[in-house]
Amino acid sequence: MSRLATTGEVLQLIRSGEALTRADIGRVTGLSRPAVALRVTELLGRGLIVEDAEGPSTGGRPPVRLRFNAAGGVVPVASLGASRTQIAICDLAGDVLVRTDLDIDVEEGPDVVLPLLMDTWTKLLDGQAPVVGVGLGVPATVEFAAGRTESARVMASWTGVVIPPIIAERFPVPVLVDNDVNVIAMGEHRVVYASELDDLLFVKVSTRIGAGVISGGSILRGALGAAGEIGHIPVRDGGGVLCRCGNLDCVDSVASGTAILRDLRAKGREVLTLADVTALVRAGDAETMAVVRQAGRWLGEVISGAVNLLNPAVVVLGGDIAEMFQPLVSGVREVIYQRSTQLATRSLRIERSTLGPGAGLTGCALMVLDHVLSADAVDAATG
Repeated sequence: MSRLATTGEVLQLIRSGEALTRADIGRVTGLSRPAVALRVTELLGRGLIVEDAEGPSTGGRPPVRLRFNAAGGVVPVASLGASRTQIAICDLAGDVLVRTDLDIDVEEGPDVVLPLLMDTWTKLLDGQAPVVGVGLGVPATVEFAAGRTESARVMASWTGVVIPPIIAERFPVPVLVDNDVNVIAMGEHRVVYASELDDLLFVKVSTRIGAGVISGGSILRGALGAAGEIGHIPVRDGGGVLCRCGNLDCVDSVASGTAILRDLRAKGREVLTLADVTALVRAGDAETMAVVRQAGRWLGEVISGAVNLLNPAVVVLGGDIAEMFQPLVSGVREVIYQRSTQLATRSLRIERSTLGPGAGLTGCALMVLDHVLSADAVDAATG
């Protein structure tokens, strides 16, 4: 390094595995032995690293190995869905320590939902390591810098609510809030794809439809957090369906889980939930498969435009529907390869989510950890 490395930068070297001993730190950074000792002592004192008794010996006394301490703190996280919410406590590596799922109607509003979340976190914590931050994904557009939900027609009672100060009253630590699909995209990319590619489009197909964009290895939020709102892009020949946003034939209104249930009921099928649709698909019901495949084609129409614009290396389909319905995935593939440019699809992969529902919890934890364990944040806390 061209200047003296800070304590926070030394932590990054240890977390990444680039420096595993004090000698490694001195070699990589050029710091003197006393300077290395000072920074290591600070990190040990804060519980961010631990010492292993023996490292690999190159002759003589084996060096003490330094290791990032994932047990040095915890991160309460939650991924809110339209009707089901996943709640967990994660360690400093982003791994889930304990988890529970609750049926919560987000339309009941923040005055009901947020206290329930915080009460659940308190029960799950049960005396675990210190809380270093809180992460939350919500099914609404979020102005990320402020942690403010902006969704005038969906989750109307949440519109304009600045969430972090509410949670920080109970948990006085950094609180980060983002769109639910953004945090899922972050989790899926970091855990599954980060070692091989930097550009990913994650599309969640469930009760509603949304997308998260990973560009150059980082989440793309746009100027105010509205990037990825593909659910409200209209499709051709949608039949004039009125969307909840006020427009006609948005892909959300013709291809989401809600739309599939509506269309099948109109055809006389007795389907109460998406599980009922899955059963009909598995039974080979031709009309059900036709409805689902058409939903996939409409979805593929919108995704093909995103592929042309963003040129992702992989499109990952997640959410209840994408994980259950092969006809939908087939419809998506069909249209993407028809309508996207040859160059954009030359090496494009279209895959189902690997992490499944747990991706949102992982993404929330990583969002917080990237913030609280950054070199600048560690140095600010140390100073």
